[in-house]
Amino acid sequence: MKTNRIGRTAVEVTDISFGCAGLGNLFRKVEDETAEAVLARAWERGIRYFDTAPHYGRGLSEERLGRFLKTRGRTDYVLSTKVGRLLSPGPAVAEADGFVEPLPNTVRYDYSGDGIEAAFEQSCERLGTTRIDIVYVHDIGAYTHGDDNDRHMADLMGSGIDRLQTLKAAGRIGAFGLGVNENRVCIDIMAETEIDVILLAGRLTLLDRSAEAELVPLCRSKGVSLVLGGIFNSGILATGPVPGAHYDYGPAPDDILAKVGELESRAKAAGVSLPQAALRFALTHPQAASALIGTAKLTSLDRNLDAAEAPWPSAADALLA
Repeated sequence: MKTNRIGRTAVEVTDISFGCAGLGNLFRKVEDETAEAVLARAWERGIRYFDTAPHYGRGLSEERLGRFLKTRGRTDYVLSTKVGRLLSPGPAVAEADGFVEPLPNTVRYDYSGDGIEAAFEQSCERLGTTRIDIVYVHDIGAYTHGDDNDRHMADLMGSGIDRLQTLKAAGRIGAFGLGVNENRVCIDIMAETEIDVILLAGRLTLLDRSAEAELVPLCRSKGVSLVLGGIFNSGILATGPVPGAHYDYGPAPDDILAKVGELESRAKAAGVSLPQAALRFALTHPQAASALIGTAKLTSLDRNLDAAEAPWPSAADALLA
């Protein structure tokens, strides 16, 4: 696969990356063997950038990814995880935050320097490594924290960013940035400090281009790369406007269903599928270093990669404009 550099760092990622939320039992239980097989297929088809987080199954996704990668050379892949949630041993639960049978850990948010470093070290242990190529500050912002975000921002700007810079200077991480679902917090943080990359979920897609107004030009001017997550906007760009389609982690409202219906009709008229158009938008956006696809099903992974590799007629270019 083609590779792209992250910001001004030496980290290079494949233009398609694999998101491991599903391997943390997101919405349904996944057997270890299935998780291993999906990761092996992603590797077989050329993906060499893998993203995970402590949030995904309360450490389960990181453990599964770590077991898979231990047989691969450390310089043969790029690995990212996230900080901001600190895990501690706790009781077993049947479900938490959409993850079925997560590991028996409790979670608390901590964006301070000490909390970030502790979370980083925990992730290294679960992943079986001593360094992480990219570390994202996970879910900072009012989208997740509401009125409580001011406290978390004070911790991050007071000591968290400094600790990330220290870890980067020591060679423990290669790049750092934000892993979020909103534009505003990225703009606010970039006004105060330098980062390398943003993993932006759902705000720069075929359907939702809200990042283009302010965030994308800011990233361009500051040399900040984007990794695009949520490229199907929680599924509706993969399924189309079918009954029960999901958008932004919930049932799609009528206006979104109508907008997706129009996109689907235009795609069909141009000779491409709606998922193919969504993938093409993410893969060809000039500010995007990588497009993140995530699944715990072999059939879904192959279908998405086949769509990404399918011929693209020039008549369909208007869809992306």
